[in-house]
Amino acid sequence: MRLEDALFNWLQIQIVATARPDDEAAGNTLAFFEQILREDHGLTSFIIAKTDDTMIHVKYEKDDRTKLQLYPREVGEQLLQDIIANPKYN
Repeated sequence: MRLEDALFNWLQIQIVATARPDDEAAGNTLAFFEQILREDHGLTSFIIAKTDDTMIHVKYEKDDRTKLQLYPREVGEQLLQDIIANPKYN
């Protein structure tokens, strides 16, 4: 899996896990993507640094360099919105 894809998947599940702290599946999936980012891509840290009206700012560190990746907020929050919209998961 490419770094960009793993980071985006981590972002989406991080948002879900934060909004649904009792969702065990979300927690397990979050741990899975954190492991991929650390072991496969060598990231030493990754956080949602800022969320504004239109963008989510993800800051991560790799090879002692800090980088910033921006995602449209609507796209980053889409998985959570899909889960909320589906009564099966609520």
